[in-house]
Formats: sequence, structure tokens, C-alpha cells
Amino acid sequence: MLRYLWESPNWPKFLWNAEALLQPLGDTRKRQGRFLRAMEDLGFEDNLRAYAAAIEEDAIQTAAIEGENLDREKVRSSVAIHLGLSAAGLRKADRAVDGLVEVLLDAVHNHENPLGKKRMCRWHTALFPEGRSGLRDIITGAWRTKPMQVISGPYGRQKIHYEAPPPERLEEEMNSFFTWWQDSRIKLDGVIRAALAHLYFVTIHPFEDGNGRLARSITDMALAQDDGLGRRYYSLSAQIMKERNLYYKMLEETQKGNGDCTDWLLWFLGCFDRSLEEAEITLSSVMFKATFWKRHAETMVNERQRRVLNKLLDAGKGRFEGGLSTRKYVSMTKISRATAWREIEDMLRKKMLRALPGGGRSTAYEIAWEEASPGSKLAPNLFRYTH
Repeated sequence: MLRYLWESPNWPKFLWNAEALLQPLGDTRKRQGRFLRAMEDLGFEDNLRAYAAAIEEDAIQTAAIEGENLDREKVRSSVAIHLGLSAAGLRKADRAVDGLVEVLLDAVHNHENPLGKKRMCRWHTALFPEGRSGLRDIITGAWRTKPMQVISGPYGRQKIHYEAPPPERLEEEMNSFFTWWQDSRIKLDGVIRAALAHLYFVTIHPFEDGNGRLARSITDMALAQDDGLGRRYYSLSAQIMKERNLYYKMLEETQKGNGDCTDWLLWFLGCFDRSLEEAEITLSSVMFKATFWKRHAETMVNERQRRVLNKLLDAGKGRFEGGLSTRKYVSMTKISRATAWREIEDMLRKKMLRALPGGGRSTAYEIAWEEASPGSKLAPNLFRYTH
């Protein structure tokens, strides 16, 4: 009895209902096109800043999907150094963080370079420079030599979700994958190909660890080949992290199926569309931050005020929960309440902050978005479109 997709005599032939995908694929393509056209209107510096923010988020979230929490400051430092931005004052990244950032950048920057065993093994070694995953020693830069199972649950009551092909099949399986990767580029829609590449690679599970991160890097590479850009302005991994339970559920159901990938493709298209939608919000805030500081280039503020303003700007319009209060300002800056009030009043006079409706003793404040953005392409509504 067949248990897994790779045991099917039709493997690796993927089937799907093209009619069911037609509408969601069309909708996703429309959003993608509008998004990329908007990015083309940005200047070089803003474009690079948006790219850096997306890579930073991708690194943080692709690790988080696997249960690993990276130091954001170290990730930001690594991204800045690789992209030629200032890393002053940031903690230096360790080798593992730097390796992950290198893999993400290589997949997108060098998307036209061939994908083969040598490159995949270099990526894997970069993810695990010490030859360990947590406290466990692993083989790096080579296909695994042991059976692989995806397991959850406490010891003694573990559930096996998936078993990958045995190690003796890996060379043949990966050679077939690399051939498919090359041939499929001229045969399949680029987004559909990205979804299938992810499923195909993670089903083979060729390495002892890191397969999920590498599958997502391959997906980014496929999407870069599709849009023809050497930069990524959205984070698919961030959206997968938000939908992690459904992500694993869809993978498991498809890997235990008969080769019909329609449900997986529908989920992937939706996830990709939602990642673009989220990027519209996030990148509008990133771009607005630059506009805000350009407008206030001659406005005098101290380091505490600048730090608080940046936190509000990074959160985005309406996303700093409850707004900024005097109490929160005290907590963030470690100064007296009286000093906090004077500094907030100063920013109100300079039209950097505005009071939220309500007033009274519990008045809260937010960035004076409207004051900073009249007529600007980089206002928070950058990606609002007329349909």
C-alpha cells in the first residue's frame, strides 16, 4: 500500500485542476504586477532600503518557522554589510546568521545561475557552519545518510507525519529534481513552478536538517526568475510563519495524496497574494519613515525622542497598540514622567506627533502622518489602487 507521494509509480509527475487555479492565479498576478510597478517608482536609496527590510524579515521568519529565534539586530547587521549599508552600532552577526543571509541573497541576486548539487551543498554548509543543529552534530554539505521522518509530540507518544525517500535514492531523486528545475522554467507559469519546486524539494528532504529553509530559498529563487528582478521586496516566509499550522497541514496532506496538488497550489497562491498585501503595508511604512526624516531633517530632537519616533514609524500607521502614552514613553526611555511629558510636548509643537482622539489624562499620541506626507509618493497609502 502506498503511503507517500514519492512512492507513487507516477512520481514525480504532479497533477492539478487548471480551471480551479485560473481565477486565483489571475488575481495574484494582478497584485504582483501593481506591486512591482510601484516599486519601480522608488528612488535607488528607498528601493535598497525596502530590499534590506524584506531580506531581514525573510531571515527572521524562515528560521522562526523551524522554531529558531534569531537576534534581529544581528540579522540587520549582516544584511547591512552585505548590501553596503551602514551597520554602525549594531551587534555583529555570528557565522550561522551570516550564512543564512548569504543563502537568501544568493538565491535572489544570482537567480540566473544554475542550481545543482554543488550549489545546494554550499547553501547547506552556510546554514550550519559549525556542523551542528542545536546540540546535535549533523552532516553538512552532503546528502543525508540516514532515514528521515517528520515527527511531533512528546517522547513515547510521537506522531509520524511524514517519511522521506531512503538515502540510497537521494542522488537519483535530486538529479531528477535539477532536471525538472531546468525544464519546467519554459513549461510552467512561474508562480505555479515556485509552488511545485517547494513541494518537490521538501518531499525529497535530501539533507539531515535545514530542508525547510532551503525549500523556501529555492521558492524565492523561482520567484526571482519569474519576475526577473535581483531583489525581493516581500517576505513569503513571513506569511508562511503566520500560517504555519496550515502550511504543515497542506504539505502533509499533499505528501500523503495521489499526486493531485490542486489544494497545495491554491493555498500557495493565497499565501503569496497575502504576502504581497502585507508587503504593501510594511513597505509603505518603511518608505514613509524615509520621507518623515527628510521632512524633519532640520528639526532638532534628542536621541531619546529619535528612538521613540523610530519605534512608532517602524510599527506603522495605527499599528502601535494603544498609541504612545506618557507611561510608555517613560518605560521606553527610563526618564522621569515630567521629562517625558516635556519631550512629548516638544514633538507635538514640532508637528512630529499628534494627539489621538479622546484626550484627558489618558491622552495617547501617534506620528503626525498627515503632516509629513502631503503630496508624497511615499505616503502610507502608496499601494492603494483603483480596481
